[in-house]
Amino acid sequence: MQSYDVMIIGSGAAGLSVALALPRHFNVALISKSQITEGATFYAQGGISAVMDPADTNAAHIADTLDAGSGLCHPDVVEHIVRNGRDRIEWLLEQGVPFSTRTSKSGHREFHLTQEGGHSHRRVVHAADATGAAVEDTLVSRVKGYANVTLMESHAAIDLIISLNQATKQKNCVGAYVFDEASGDVLTINARVVVLATGGVGKVYLYTSNPNVATGDGIAMAWRAGCRIANMEFVQFHPTCLYHHRAKTILLTEALRGEGAELLLPDGSRFMPSFHERAELAPRDVVARAIDHEMKRLGLNCVYLDISKKSKSFLLEHFPNAYQTCAEYGIDITAEPIPVVPAAHYLCGGVVTNIQGQTNLPHLYAVGEAACTGLHGANRMASNSLLECLVIASTAVESITTLLERVPAENVEIAPWDASRVIKGNEDVIISHSWDEIRRVMWDYVGIVRTNKRLERAQVRINILKTEINEFYSSFHISKNLIELRNLVLIAELIIRSAKLRKESRGLHYTLDYPNRDDTNFQSDTIL
Repeated sequence: MQSYDVMIIGSGAAGLSVALALPRHFNVALISKSQITEGATFYAQGGISAVMDPADTNAAHIADTLDAGSGLCHPDVVEHIVRNGRDRIEWLLEQGVPFSTRTSKSGHREFHLTQEGGHSHRRVVHAADATGAAVEDTLVSRVKGYANVTLMESHAAIDLIISLNQATKQKNCVGAYVFDEASGDVLTINARVVVLATGGVGKVYLYTSNPNVATGDGIAMAWRAGCRIANMEFVQFHPTCLYHHRAKTILLTEALRGEGAELLLPDGSRFMPSFHERAELAPRDVVARAIDHEMKRLGLNCVYLDISKKSKSFLLEHFPNAYQTCAEYGIDITAEPIPVVPAAHYLCGGVVTNIQGQTNLPHLYAVGEAACTGLHGANRMASNSLLECLVIASTAVESITTLLERVPAENVEIAPWDASRVIKGNEDVIISHSWDEIRRVMWDYVGIVRTNKRLERAQVRINILKTEINEFYSSFHISKNLIELRNLVLIAELIIRSAKLRKESRGLHYTLDYPNRDDTNFQSDTIL
């Protein structure tokens, strides 16, 4: 058994920020399911929202966030995160993140700020159109120099380990079982504190902007361990992912629309002004539903995003990643519109935490997309996600440090992983078929627009799949694909259960059976 002071499961901005901020005398394990850089952070294009412009205010950022969240944001959490935004940007600068700048009228260098959907001001700090990669690469390079941090790549967490204090009858999280993909062994890892920073759930849907690792592992493990889970029905679909038969999970940053890109029908006409006063800069749920509506109304495979009115020099300076990516698929964004479709992008729900990242299970924290702090409410405003994980990572470190220095280390007896009753072979075709069916059921029945009948159909099929997968899991040797499949079917169940409980339309949850918002009965979180 390996032992650490802190085990961080996940290596995106949330997990890395915790690892870097913890005092150096703590022994830390950083668990990454794939390569350390492979996660949603790396693919984030837009940026980080923070009040950096003298013309902007914290009050305006707070108001915009509350408006986007459709009545479900926790105001105290919103205020805390917004007011700490500048501090986190300055911390990233200290780490060496190369944010984009420009020369002001007075001749000074200042941040180049963009404006995205839901924002009333330019307040998105970015590194061209590859902010996530810049943040991830910088933080990874820093953490590799920390002798107190043990990096464990290609290690997939299976389940949390829970200890019961016989004297107090108090349950504590004391570690996790972790699958080492290289050796095929399951490691038993003891930790005084465990931090879930495992990201989102995008791979539960057929079309997603998320990388392959986004299978909801932390949320599923937390649920099995007895944690409260909230607001799983609020899945954000990014309006503009590249539509091409060879393309996969390619997101086109919202900053394109912030700089004037227009959404067009095949005949070249705009449609967003008919759906919202902010047109292309409306909140993402509005834009995604509008695109979905027009595609279904006209029988389209996609719509088009056009920024060709901007000069080539402007696009190459501000959107080099989008330009290069589209060029690889034969699309010149300086001269023609880009075919786009919505895709599952971000989960606003997750493991319930406070602003310190604490869950209801002692010694277990959750940070980033896996957590539900109350910031996003029913709909995340663009570029608030990296802001949230950076601020909560900072407050979580303060809480973890206090906890570890106050509570002495204990000798905990942990049962080793038992694989004595499983058979040797795996039938991977069963895994791949079940994975495909889950994603198609969720896309067809629990997508951008829902109905009671669709949710009922989805629940019936997912329940059958869950039984089959759990039987398979108990009989066959562990693999990463099997771990992810077991988690995905549970995530699907949690989303469906939450969606059925919310009998209204609010934010990202839109149902034709209850098309109106109901503040009398449903202005509260959906807690499972």
